[in-house]
Amino acid sequence: MRFPLSHRRLSVQLLFALCLTMAAIAQGEDSPLEHLPANVKQLTNWGERPDFRKDGHRILFLSKVFGDVYEYEIATGRITPCTAHFKHHGFTRALYLNNGDLLLSGPVATFDPIDKEARQKARSSSYLSVLDKSFTKPPVPLHEHCDEGPAVSRHHLRIAWTHGLQDRISTADLEYEKGAPKLVNKRQVLQVIDFPEGSRPQRWIETQNFVPPHDKQLTVTAYELNGSANSEAFLLDLDSGALTNLSRSPDHYEEVEGIFPDGKNTLVERAEHYGNHWPLIDGWKLALDGSGKAERLTFFADFKGYKGGEPVVSQDGHYLAFTLGKSGMEAGQGFGLFLMELSGEQKN
Repeated sequence: MRFPLSHRRLSVQLLFALCLTMAAIAQGEDSPLEHLPANVKQLTNWGERPDFRKDGHRILFLSKVFGDVYEYEIATGRITPCTAHFKHHGFTRALYLNNGDLLLSGPVATFDPIDKEARQKARSSSYLSVLDKSFTKPPVPLHEHCDEGPAVSRHHLRIAWTHGLQDRISTADLEYEKGAPKLVNKRQVLQVIDFPEGSRPQRWIETQNFVPPHDKQLTVTAYELNGSANSEAFLLDLDSGALTNLSRSPDHYEEVEGIFPDGKNTLVERAEHYGNHWPLIDGWKLALDGSGKAERLTFFADFKGYKGGEPVVSQDGHYLAFTLGKSGMEAGQGFGLFLMELSGEQKN
């Protein structure tokens, strides 16, 4: 019997994840999977880069870098393929838009996925498109280059993305004309040279989230400040262009992730970097008021070789989704989705 393409892809990914798990058991490795707290449960043993749908009932995720996009239904555990019905070169990002459609980012040309240099070039040469929420049509290209990012508004059809050599950020609104999406009101809002000289990134910046509910601010990560391993979380005021350093911690690596719906806190991947540009991180809550107040939420990095990353918050603020990561892997590579129920204090 010949299975549909989407089922074959899913079977291969599940087999790969199972092999990794069995290898860890055979080597006697102690992992966070054996010590999950009561408020955390594992949803899958494969996948990365989760994103909550507006109603909080489903989670969008990638099978892998340059993989397919899937949707996980929390109540049933059902996994729905979103991108198996058309030809593509894989995706690096997938996010829910405010209307339920998907914003995709991925390469538009063939490349050798085994070649590391080719993979990196494809990763930084992705383009944006919009996929209809029915998951039955091919995506509509937006003809915009996206190098990491993008960001999507929770309340409006508005996006932001990083482009160029990861040195510029632009915003735009989405408008549908006869059912087809297009970008309008596009404007560049930030470039590396706009950062104060004492905290200027070497080259890389990346957008992450609009701050709800008004979308007048944007969270941004600045990497390798002044040529060091230090990365900091910033808040950009879209009206004035003012930049606020949220973390102000030269001894820690911080990379902005999901944002809390009340607009008072964001999530970051955080760890002491000890001069290492890419340390093994965990998910933390970071205040947006510039106080630098941070609270650790995941503890996967307490186990040698593991990390808990890519945290995002549900629209009601009750749940956190994140992924299991491992040392020595490609940036952002995940090995399963996890769901955390937040306590009353953690929600605010």
